[in-house]
Amino acid sequence: MDFAYSNETEALQARVRDFLDNHIVPRIAQWQQEAVDGKRVSFMADLKSLAREEGLWNLFLPSLAECEPGTRLTNLQYAPLAEIMGRVSWASEVFNCNAPDTGNMELLHMFATPAQREQWLQPLMSGDIRSAFAMTEPDVASSDASNIQTLIRREGVEYVINGRKWFITNASHPDCTFLIVMGKTDPEGEARRQQSMIIVPCDTPGVELVRNIPVMHHVAPEGHCELLLSNVRVPAANLLGNEGDGFMMAQARLGPGRVHHCMRAIGMAELALELMVDRAQERKTFDRYLHQHGSISEWIARSRMEIEQARLLVLKTAWMIDEVGARAARREIAMIKAVVPSMLGGVVDRAMQVFGAMGLTPDTPLADLWIGSRALRIADGPDEVHLRSIARMEIDASHERRGSSSDYLTPPDSLRRGG
Repeated sequence: MDFAYSNETEALQARVRDFLDNHIVPRIAQWQQEAVDGKRVSFMADLKSLAREEGLWNLFLPSLAECEPGTRLTNLQYAPLAEIMGRVSWASEVFNCNAPDTGNMELLHMFATPAQREQWLQPLMSGDIRSAFAMTEPDVASSDASNIQTLIRREGVEYVINGRKWFITNASHPDCTFLIVMGKTDPEGEARRQQSMIIVPCDTPGVELVRNIPVMHHVAPEGHCELLLSNVRVPAANLLGNEGDGFMMAQARLGPGRVHHCMRAIGMAELALELMVDRAQERKTFDRYLHQHGSISEWIARSRMEIEQARLLVLKTAWMIDEVGARAARREIAMIKAVVPSMLGGVVDRAMQVFGAMGLTPDTPLADLWIGSRALRIADGPDEVHLRSIARMEIDASHERRGSSSDYLTPPDSLRRGG
């Protein structure tokens, strides 16, 4: 496994970081003022146009075709770029690398018909529209997709959709044009063949945006929305893939997306650590700089070690997805999803403590980073689901060697003699 960044990747890192420092960071305050109540940010279109002109566009898609806009990179090449973007919550949108659009572009790239690609994928890849992925529901544990209750029923040349969805990111964004809805076309079928996915334009009659749900009293401008789908009718041609393919497509979508989430989270952790280190060298208590107190210096050291460990695991996962595919890397994908958000939460918590009261205010990004870290422990499935999967894979892998560890045991002499 060689995780050394190629010359191309290092050059892209420098370009993305320069773009972030020169064009994005100076606009953080303006974005916070404008990105309220779902309003369109005045400078976003200009920044996106500039990023595309500079070749910093659609960097996340390994299967990008020559005729499609963007730069084709492997997951391993893209990972450090996602880390840089993670330093500012909305930076990914500038490069057209923002979730959930990236996952939807991957789905459409893999499974869309030519007509679907022309109508939905092309404008999404051009950054002209945005999208949402409607899977989770308020009335069931949606981490188990077999629980999903939304019904997708065929009636002639149409499908009729009824259900409730929530925490649907992007749904209240002014440029969100369509949803990819996951529901059941065959409620009585085999557990992993009940679900299907279908494209639903946001302006379809029966699609109701109930509310933009605050997360820990924090309202995301793009929305984590509750939606009501009441007798929503769309053409049968809007079905993505075949009936019963929904579970398989969801798994295909989540692998690379979790690498993206985790690398952005590592970027967030790096920013929190930088803020902590700077603060620890500026403030004094009891005639000593904060970093001269043993507990603070330990926090700094532990934060650096934890970030480095997490990054290596994510890079290994990205490398495995590139080399052997997401299915073969499912253990590593589950591990990074459990490891990285908790690591981020710990680093941010220490930074907040070093900042004291200021760390709780909007004067620093730490409160937003902490909320993001906590939400990530549920997004894409709660920690417990991933830990369960990891444990199950460990048990399955142990069957061939089961009992061999007894060779390392040293029983008492009486037992060895059989007495």
